[in-house]
Amino acid sequence: MIKTNNFFSTFQREFGTLRFTRQTLKDYFFIFIGVLIQGFAMRLFLVPAHLVSGGVSGAAQLINYVSNFPIGVMIFLGNVPLFFLGWRYLGGLRFALRTAFAIIFFSFFTDFLTLFIPEVGVTQDLVLNSLYGAIMYGVGLGLVYRGKGTSGGSDILGRILNHKFGVSISSSYLITDSLVVLAGGFIFDWERALYGLAVIYVSGLAAEMAFEGRAIYRTAMIVTFEPDQVADIIMDRLERGVTLLHGEGAYTHKERDILYVVITQSEIPQLKEIVKEADSKAFMVIGQAHEALGEGFRPLQEMK
Repeated sequence: MIKTNNFFSTFQREFGTLRFTRQTLKDYFFIFIGVLIQGFAMRLFLVPAHLVSGGVSGAAQLINYVSNFPIGVMIFLGNVPLFFLGWRYLGGLRFALRTAFAIIFFSFFTDFLTLFIPEVGVTQDLVLNSLYGAIMYGVGLGLVYRGKGTSGGSDILGRILNHKFGVSISSSYLITDSLVVLAGGFIFDWERALYGLAVIYVSGLAAEMAFEGRAIYRTAMIVTFEPDQVADIIMDRLERGVTLLHGEGAYTHKERDILYVVITQSEIPQLKEIVKEADSKAFMVIGQAHEALGEGFRPLQEMK
């Protein structure tokens, strides 16, 4: 009884903090387009080729094959317990509303599109079905993620692994979906199960790309004896901000200045030339960043 009261009090408190802004509408638009793309991926490529996409949707495909039970309805029913799990671990009511929206429309589109798309899909080639089905499905997932929701199923488990344990999205799918794909090997055949594993991996990469964007930003740390000269040229030619850090050599115990700068991938050759020109004895490490937020890049805003 105490837990029930706590649940309702938490619900009332979170509901009172909800604000529907332009950003909220943008999030729901991303989710809607994302699940629509997922529905097309299912009906154009994955379902006709008997390629199990993993998770609840994959399990629904298997149940549909042996019982002819509608895939969309099964997706909806199978997501109910996972929905409450996601409510608990991935953002409370705000997350739950977005996820419920995604689950309902994904389930709807998965069955509704059968009215317009032939059962045989667009091709009988397993490679083409695997490739295009995985890319479309992954892009749809990534757009749902950008809307701060999930389309349910193993998406929720994958997001929990990603947020709580730092596991990448592609690895999360590989972990949570493999058992369903292996079951598909018993029901369909092992060739399709192998293709199904490829679908999961490629769709995870596509989801990462759509969610985080291409990793076109680079970070550079430059250890130099001419920090002022190097920094001035970078700020003048590249028009990028430079942060000056102070370090100490572990062997010599001499103080060294370290420059930290964020640039785009296309600016790497220019940066190398600048450092070579200003201090040919400098030491430079170039890393990769998925996003750059703030002055000179995308605006840093608190999303609500």
